[in-house]
Amino acid sequence: MSIPRIQSRIVRHNLQSPLRDFLIPSLSRPNQRRFLSTAPKNNATVSTSSSPTLIDPSNPQPKRKPLTKEQREFLSSALRVNQAGELAACLIYTAQTPPLINAHPHLRPLMAHMYAQEEGHFNTFNSLIAKHRVRPTALYPLWSVMATGLGWSTAVMGREAAMACTEAVETEIGGHYNNQIRTLLEMFEQWETEGYEVGEDLQDLVKTLRRIRDEELEHLDHAVDNDAKKAEPHWLLTGAIRLGCRGAIWVSERV
Repeated sequence: MSIPRIQSRIVRHNLQSPLRDFLIPSLSRPNQRRFLSTAPKNNATVSTSSSPTLIDPSNPQPKRKPLTKEQREFLSSALRVNQAGELAACLIYTAQTPPLINAHPHLRPLMAHMYAQEEGHFNTFNSLIAKHRVRPTALYPLWSVMATGLGWSTAVMGREAAMACTEAVETEIGGHYNNQIRTLLEMFEQWETEGYEVGEDLQDLVKTLRRIRDEELEHLDHAVDNDAKKAEPHWLLTGAIRLGCRGAIWVSERV
């Protein structure tokens, strides 16, 4: 066979090899055996390196304590009720604003400011609910109707009644957030006493709750500054609203 013909066959072989590898990979590549680990999985990070991982004794890994069933249920109910509460707050202000600013145009900036903060709170808990896969309350439709009715009726009663509504709601919500923060801080203190580290997610949650609580109490101050105490009868109106808030909190934590 002549040299040109040999060279021609080599060239054709080299050009056809990638196509053959694509069409018939099992014939063109060496067999590869895959091994599946039978070791149980855990939450630790698995290294894909073939070399063993050395632990630096001078830089120990953080020690985290797993959440108990009761602690997981507490966190789930906290996020669920907080989301429901912030939804109700948004709907109360949405219903109050039109009749209130029609009668008192100077309140427009204040109502817009308080609504914007409540909307931010609601979006925050929406994100946390989704991130931690917590079931929202099943009573969304009921709370939506009741919050809208409460907002509209107190606004129709007048500026003082609308502000008394805010005073009552924020008084309960401020105490509610304080209770959650206190429970979390007691949990953290117990872990640290036992030598465990508090995770960043939980630390961030406490910071978020503190910020939202402070903004809710700011709304309480605005309400009092705008004659909430002058609503008649103040004790009956605020007492009934606070009782309704406590009932809604109790139910939303569970349903």
